[in-house]
Amino acid sequence: MSTPSSAGTGQPARRTAAARRRHRIALAGRYATLVLMLVVMLGPIVWQFLTSIRGRTENVYDGVLPARPTLDNYVRVAESFPLLQYVGNTLTVAVLAITSNMLFAAMGGYALSRAAWKGRRIVFTVLVATLMFPFESVMISMFLTVREMGLVDTLIGVWLPGAVSVLNIMIMRAAFLAVPREVEEAAVLDGAGEWTRFTRVFLPAAKGALAVVCITSFMGAWDDFLWPLLVLTDSDRYTLQLGLKTLAGATTVNDQRLVAAGAMAALVPMMLLFFALQRFFFKGVGEGAVKI
Repeated sequence: MSTPSSAGTGQPARRTAAARRRHRIALAGRYATLVLMLVVMLGPIVWQFLTSIRGRTENVYDGVLPARPTLDNYVRVAESFPLLQYVGNTLTVAVLAITSNMLFAAMGGYALSRAAWKGRRIVFTVLVATLMFPFESVMISMFLTVREMGLVDTLIGVWLPGAVSVLNIMIMRAAFLAVPREVEEAAVLDGAGEWTRFTRVFLPAAKGALAVVCITSFMGAWDDFLWPLLVLTDSDRYTLQLGLKTLAGATTVNDQRLVAAGAMAALVPMMLLFFALQRFFFKGVGEGAVKI
């Protein structure tokens, strides 16, 4: 027969064991959800890669794994259309977009976060309001402007509308607002001017946000299809996405293996850039979440 004291000590133990079981079940559910999301997100990419390494005689839908993997499709893609030329055009636009966005977004974010000038809140409100308008609503006016500037069918005309993004300005503003005011005051006491504080204090403190701007700018320029389609007419100036469209629509090709190989060739540079900057990227996401 159990004593009252032993019964009292047994109840907390049972409650602790039940709490541990609930915790393990909840943890297993979270991991199962993450695995499911991973499969959903990476599944199409894995399928594209497996399709791109299938042989010419294999059926695309015959099993998951190719019977005889080969890289011949990538060679055929390079021979079917000027892949390196399109990659070079896209890299030119992407490098210009990264440079201009990192420079102008940093300067705009600093002006909106630190410098005290009349009308700052109005400018900030107007910039935020522009985020509500989709690109399609201003596409025609942007094209007319680029045409009046004589930049149609040029890579500069492809780059110019994306020279600076309002979203990138907001990211840099949030990162600069996270810098303690005491750090800036100490720099002022040391005799640092406005430009010195911007380059020596604020930019080093916002490396993560700059990495976010770099990645988003590169992805926007690398993946853009609609705007280059409107601006470019000469196939020698086509970007990679336009080139892949011509590859997918060519009646002489019509091979899903080649299309998959071209898609993988377009995906690899973005993956490499993200993996190279992922440490700074996640740090920048945290900086941007501090204050908007």
